Amino acid sequence: MSQIVQHSVPTLSRRNLGKAGLALLSAAALPRVAAAQVPATVQPLASTRVVRPELLRRAMSAFHRHGAQIARRDRIAIADFSQPSSQPRFYLIDMASGMTTTLLVAHGSGSDPAHTGFLQRFSNAEGSNASSEGAFVASDYYVGKHGLSQRLIGLDPTNSNALSRALVVHAAWYANPDMLRTHGQLGRSQGCFAVSEGDLQQVFARLGEGRMIYSAKV
Repeated sequence: MSQIVQHSVPTLSRRNLGKAGLALLSAAALPRVAAAQVPATVQPLASTRVVRPELLRRAMSAFHRHGAQIARRDRIAIADFSQPSSQPRFYLIDMASGMTTTLLVAHGSGSDPAHTGFLQRFSNAEGSNASSEGAFVASDYYVGKHGLSQRLIGLDPTNSNALSRALVVHAAWYANPDMLRTHGQLGRSQGCFAVSEGDLQQVFARLGEGRMIYSAKV
């Protein structure tokens, strides 16, 4: 489950990322046909599927603050954990074109002990099985118990244990769209960004190594 929104905004320069980030939210949307390999629906820019201004502002602030540790600055990902797991809330944003792909993503069981579908809290603690807040940089790939996965390095005090906690990007059956039809919400991870099995390839293709993921509930 994904969507692509094409924004008619000027090409972003590194010098103007902050202003341009907000422009992603205020410019008019220009629908375009999605590539065949990326099933999509097009929403107007005023849609709730577009990153909310305060969340984007915080993501841009983190992007600048950690600039020296972010090797690739052409695309970013933002996880909006104020939204329920039933909603696409993982945004892959092209910083030059403004094109945004929005996907489903699961949160950690420790962040939602009662399995309500809503993230209740973040944690950086070992063994918490909770999602962590803050900026991450995508690192290397490996094959683990969830198949091909990508390690993440936490850049903030709120997620500094990401590597030791093995918080990664991976695919999971419990993050597939059919979970919404049968349960009305996704399952939960152990704190990882778990995406649907059908979306993993495009996440890796667009995120790659050295780019930022920003996670927050605003």
